[in-house]
Amino acid sequence: MLFEVMIMEQRAFNGKLLAEPKVLKLSPLLIFAKIADETGDIHNCLIHQHGLNFPYQATAGAHVALYGHMNQRKQFIVTHFTVVASSTSVAS
Repeated sequence: MLFEVMIMEQRAFNGKLLAEPKVLKLSPLLIFAKIADETGDIHNCLIHQHGLNFPYQATAGAHVALYGHMNQRKQFIVTHFTVVASSTSVAS
């Protein structure tokens, strides 16, 4: 029996959020975001870990730093994210 081993290549990139993030599922939580990287390539991103924080922190036009891997459907699965700059400010 042959087993195909899929190596998930981890990568990071900076980009700009093109539209408001969308909630695809609530249980388990799954957020969808469309991000354009520095070269202009557009990535369909799925965020699960700490997903509720992403739509709260990032709005359309926000600059984000993402870390994760590509799945078989060519979607970028985000494992860590940071919102570098947002168009809205949060009162503290």
